[in-house]
Amino acid sequence: MDAIVEAALKKWPNVPHCYGWLALDARGDWYMRDERIQAAGPFPQVKGSRIEHEKLRDFINRNYASDEQGCWFFQNGPQRVYLQLQAAPWTYRLNASLLQDGLVHTHTGLACSVEASWLDEQDRLFLSTPLGLGLVHSMDMDWAARAVEQGLWQPQACSHAQLLADHRVVLEPLPPAQEHGDAGVSQT
Repeated sequence: MDAIVEAALKKWPNVPHCYGWLALDARGDWYMRDERIQAAGPFPQVKGSRIEHEKLRDFINRNYASDEQGCWFFQNGPQRVYLQLQAAPWTYRLNASLLQDGLVHTHTGLACSVEASWLDEQDRLFLSTPLGLGLVHSMDMDWAARAVEQGLWQPQACSHAQLLADHRVVLEPLPPAQEHGDAGVSQT
């Protein structure tokens, strides 16, 4: 986490959390979802505006984490912005040199080793790394097939719902009032 973010947390410790304004799709792209987009439909059917600004993406990448319940967020200064996830908290990228070293890269640029692999009911390839559960980027499935053919990975069948439960991943965190069926107002 950036030092400036840690300082802001100390200075303003009680800033309300934000829900529904940021999302991560299955290809590892960040999306802003303002009130108009949120009203137009759920993520990922209505994605919102893809974040193209490189420095903003880098800032989000550096300050991306999860809480104890398995909800993923971006710590934006003193405010925690909870994310909607399309498939998993990580999107893994592959290439020849990474596979030769036994590594994959996250959508945030971190390198990590693969611990296990699964195919879900939609034939999507998920990997477990020390960082957690992630989906292999669709453009890298050729490299993934090579890893399976070489015996580096041995994907097991598992439902998406079971993978999320086993890895404690919440795809759409809700404000506490909404978690219990209360029609409370979302903090936006």
